[in-house]
Amino acid sequence: MFQPDLNHGQLEQSRVIIRRGSSTGEAVVYRIHFTAEDLARTRVAESPRPMLELTNAARVLQDRNQPVRYDVWRRRSIAQLPPEARLALDLIPLRGWTPDFLARVRPGSPQDLLEQIRSTSPKEIRQTLAALAEHQPLPSWTRRLGDDPLMLQQLASSMHVLHTTVMAPYWPHVMTSLAADRSVRILALLHGGVERLLTGLHPPRIRWTPPTLKVAMASGRQGDLRLEGRGLLLVPSLFGSQSPVIDPDAEPQPFLTYPADFGAAFTPLTPFSTEAAAASAPEALTALLGRTRAAVLHAIATHPGCNTAELAGVLGIGASGASQHATVLRQAGLVTTLRHHNSAVHTATSTGLSLLMLHS
Repeated sequence: MFQPDLNHGQLEQSRVIIRRGSSTGEAVVYRIHFTAEDLARTRVAESPRPMLELTNAARVLQDRNQPVRYDVWRRRSIAQLPPEARLALDLIPLRGWTPDFLARVRPGSPQDLLEQIRSTSPKEIRQTLAALAEHQPLPSWTRRLGDDPLMLQQLASSMHVLHTTVMAPYWPHVMTSLAADRSVRILALLHGGVERLLTGLHPPRIRWTPPTLKVAMASGRQGDLRLEGRGLLLVPSLFGSQSPVIDPDAEPQPFLTYPADFGAAFTPLTPFSTEAAAASAPEALTALLGRTRAAVLHAIATHPGCNTAELAGVLGIGASGASQHATVLRQAGLVTTLRHHNSAVHTATSTGLSLLMLHS
């Protein structure tokens, strides 16, 4: 996922379209150098990166040496994983590189991103696999991937099966954890600026020594990345908890993943159920507003600043349904909605919070 000791000019000349997962070994330091412009443009990702999270989850699935919180998820996923997922796992090894076209680091719905895999051009596939073959052996079937459209469709279907089994049932949990983490980062930025944001990312492995962010890598690689005015995108990851990942080639700016551990590190991952989400709202409030709408208000109050897609993900309902319920709550004066870029951002009003407290 990263390359050693390349500056931006070198990256433009030697772009490698592959991603590397973490591996065991002695940690070495990767240094990210900031200018004043970089600090001004550094930001936290507004939403999860579903394909990045899926590839991280696939590695956790294959690794027995993982935190206890993944045990239930891992046992359930392995027991339910159909043979069709094998193609995808062949290209997401526990230790090694994963093709970029499988791990798009883009926002969007999992369905849209899976569709992008299906539409990957043969040229991109061939270039990516050629670069990948320089680092590790590839399964024999990949020789057909750049020339056989049916083979690509089978791989995309395998990714879909993998997502459906190991990620989709747990996606609301992922969304909840990442939304909570984002709130913590926003508070750090509000009260201590970028310095506190960078200092608190993940002290065991990520250390801020101005003007350099030092990242302890478990991959056996080290180097320097000079951002040169592009800034850094900080991407929280629920499944990427063991080692940060750096991609200096990402557009429009490089990114660094860090573990989203706040409050959720010791909570086992379990499948989501709409009933459980609705039950988290007080019974009296459910009787007043209805089960789903009470759950929506409760979710907005516990995830202030969430957008409609995040709200839908937390509750396991469609985006249109989440939007409709938020609209009714807004008209009743229980939530407020602001436009931020292309998103609607929801926050409970004092009346909404008082209603929740009154019926708790």
